[in-house]
Amino acid sequence: MRLENHAEFKLSITKALGDQLAAALEELTPAQLNMENIQALHPSPGVYQLYKGEELVYVGKADRSLPRRIEKHLRKISGRTNIDIAEMAFTCLYVDEDFGAVAPERLLINKHRGQGGVPWNYNGFGNNDPGKRRDTTVVDEEHFDRAYPIDLEFKIANLLSAEPAMDGTVTLASLLSATKTALPYVFRYESSEAFEEIQVAYPDEQFTADEVLRLAASHLPSHWQITALPGYVIMYGKRELYPSAIRYYRNDAVIDVTE
Repeated sequence: MRLENHAEFKLSITKALGDQLAAALEELTPAQLNMENIQALHPSPGVYQLYKGEELVYVGKADRSLPRRIEKHLRKISGRTNIDIAEMAFTCLYVDEDFGAVAPERLLINKHRGQGGVPWNYNGFGNNDPGKRRDTTVVDEEHFDRAYPIDLEFKIANLLSAEPAMDGTVTLASLLSATKTALPYVFRYESSEAFEEIQVAYPDEQFTADEVLRLAASHLPSHWQITALPGYVIMYGKRELYPSAIRYYRNDAVIDVTE
């Protein structure tokens, strides 16, 4: 029998760290994704996991503040259809800054993806504004925005904090700016100096996103258009067809798109 005095050995420190992170998170009890639980967190960096029911759907990291990052997800999900925010929960770990160089969330993602988990990673859930060049692309069937499109019936309370003019109006520029801030999804629009001169009836009641967009569109010049896409809303001074559009707002006309 021949004995070997040498062999290959691969030391996988990263795998060991990933296993330790996953084990530490598994010991935690998921908390409902709401402001009360988020505000109880320390403003420290770390990693977190999101659950939809019993399913682990997303792993992420916060470089500075876990509550700030997780609150963004709460806001995003609250403005989507086909999902109830009450079924969402989270766990998180505060991770020392010295650990940041090994990308702890990447270790967790790799571990869970190897087991067929975290379906919201790499499907567009964590994206912010995708940019104008993506407006004309077709949203894939597996994309988060296709499964959970924006909720145009989202109710906006206290849309405007500014006082109306003597005639009970505000400028279109003020309405658009307030809408952009109030919506739980991206509203990207082209600005125009003319919007400072256009007066709109002051919306002092609770409006839905759809009602506010209708109101804004009714005061736009004739060649302008507001387009609701699966994940966000855009407004430009050109009427164009978008392959993934779900609704167009053109002056007093609202056009729903059916597949």
